[in-house]
Amino acid sequence: MALFEIETPGHIVIAWADDEEGARKALLENYPSEDAIRITKRPRDVWVISKAALGITGHTDVSDVARECLAKAAGDKLHAIRLYMKETGVDLEKARKTIESNIVYGW
Repeated sequence: MALFEIETPGHIVIAWADDEEGARKALLENYPSEDAIRITKRPRDVWVISKAALGITGHTDVSDVARECLAKAAGDKLHAIRLYMKETGVDLEKARKTIESNIVYGW
């Protein structure tokens, strides 16, 4: 398997696949509302994201629950916030901060 970078109008999705067709299938299965505009086979088996390039400094708080809510909401921030509030019972402000801080880490 190879690592593929799949660019959509709003996201860059990273997926393992045997070939480009497998990468398209992975996108369709996981994010059916996203259309691939570019698929590139990565030259290495790792993917690195510069925190500085994303404007992230200091301690990071990645939440698996928040990322799962973002995935279920297909990246719709408001829907993800609602899902996070339902899943965790936190108030609107805490849910907003958690979802927003996890958007940059991918979902």
